[in-house]
Amino acid sequence: MDWPLIVLVVSFLFLLLLNVPIAFAIGISSLLTIFTIGGLPEFMTVAYKIATGIDSFALLAIPFFILAGQLIGQGGIARRLIDFANVLVGRYPGGMAYVNIMTCMLFGAISGSAVAAVSSVGGFMIPLMNKEGYDRDFNASVSITAATTGLLIPPSNVMIVYSLATGGAVSIAAIFMAGILPGILMGLGLMVVAGVISVRKKYGKGVRFGFKEGIVKFFIAIPALLLIVIVLGGILSGVFTATEASAIAVLYALFLSVFVYREVKISQLPKVFLQAGITTAVVFMLIGTSMAMSYVLAHENIPQAISAALLGVSDSPIIILLIINLLLLFVGTFMDMTPAVLIFTPIFLPIVTQLGVHPIHFGIIMILNLCIGICTPPVGSCLFVGCGIAETTITKVIRPIMPFFLAMIVVLFIITYVPQITMIIPTALDLF
Repeated sequence: MDWPLIVLVVSFLFLLLLNVPIAFAIGISSLLTIFTIGGLPEFMTVAYKIATGIDSFALLAIPFFILAGQLIGQGGIARRLIDFANVLVGRYPGGMAYVNIMTCMLFGAISGSAVAAVSSVGGFMIPLMNKEGYDRDFNASVSITAATTGLLIPPSNVMIVYSLATGGAVSIAAIFMAGILPGILMGLGLMVVAGVISVRKKYGKGVRFGFKEGIVKFFIAIPALLLIVIVLGGILSGVFTATEASAIAVLYALFLSVFVYREVKISQLPKVFLQAGITTAVVFMLIGTSMAMSYVLAHENIPQAISAALLGVSDSPIIILLIINLLLLFVGTFMDMTPAVLIFTPIFLPIVTQLGVHPIHFGIIMILNLCIGICTPPVGSCLFVGCGIAETTITKVIRPIMPFFLAMIVVLFIITYVPQITMIIPTALDLF
């Protein structure tokens, strides 16, 4: 009987049931497991793995993108994107839902944060949709699920974490580019569901702009849209790395928020920086403790055991990917994205690469799975934030959000079994 594995699983699940924060649950369960293994300096090992786990130049991009997201969320950029999306899709029945989804896609392409998208876009769109006669729980469902597109459309913090988890086998630029088409496909899938529901319930159109006013709204949004061009264009052209791009994104977002749109006062900046620092601390604590758990799993040869068990079931990529998808969907319901990526990438990546699945393709599969998880109870961050903004409850939202879950799962399986969607842009740009 493998006692260390039993101690790891039981202690981790027990701590989660006690509502212990996920980072501490991971760290404490890893420490208890090392006690069980014996022969190792317990506290020193955990502390060392936490310290070395966050000692990476690539991870410097995360606090910068978090700060850029804070500035974007409070700097009036979201409202300009909403007006721009309204010009494009607001004229159709259910237009406000389309505007919500498209704005989340654009916002995610700037901030790379799902929670920031729910807070900023949902905070503006949900009350507006309520006022226009849309059902409150439908509005919350749209905002919660649409926010996840920002984790697929670059830049994305979780993509940086995945690149780290692969040991550099996947470059940040490659995984960034691979997420563009899957992110757009996800947004279109959500729009189809929103459109069907809107027509059935006879929801109205969005704000209609005349031609001249539409042109004005477009030009007002151009400075915000340029941030996408600057970040992605700079990375692809080789002018700067993803880490340098994140710092440039901060400077540009700061310039827009303070001097162009003038939504953030200089006196408010310390509060913005503090909030970004708090969020960064949480993310890096998750990364550090997850690296400690990954060490414990590797020490006990758990990845090899799981690999042998899965390959013993079947050697068909179709079956193995189906099993992994189901496992990741389950994991996503109770574990945050960052630790899930760091812990399960070393377990599943060797299995799928042995079956001919490209690491870039698998990264998008994993991230898409976990995107669904942050919209589901009991620990879905987007679900809780969206329900709070909409002033509703999870119980009321579960039923209207189910069609959107179904759309996300359909997109997941399309992406899983049609790798060309993921690989076409990295291949065309030769990012291997």
